[in-house]
Amino acid sequence: MTVHDLFERQLDAIAAADLEALLAQYHDEAEVVRFDRVARGPAEIRELFAAYLAAGPRVEEVTSLATTDDVILYRAVMTVGGGRVTAFGTLVVRDGRIWRQTAAALPAP
Repeated sequence: MTVHDLFERQLDAIAAADLEALLAQYHDEAEVVRFDRVARGPAEIRELFAAYLAAGPRVEEVTSLATTDDVILYRAVMTVGGGRVTAFGTLVVRDGRIWRQTAAALPAP
């Protein structure tokens, strides 16, 4: 499995609004850092992504993607909560799962 495969599974889980598939991507010691909050560990990450999926995220287009053996840097145009945004962030992979994630979004032009 490559980090590109992991990213594709992430997109598939979001598209399917599959919370369990999304959570399976995350390391037991994962942290997700956003400007509005930091989620640490399985319970907080479950709460974060349950709310995120309830907002109906839809990836329209991945506009930039760069990867190394253990880091994914992405930018995508998405619709979240009815608003169009440019989303960007990083995924750091450990043991084949997401160990650290940063994520942010700005209104899309």
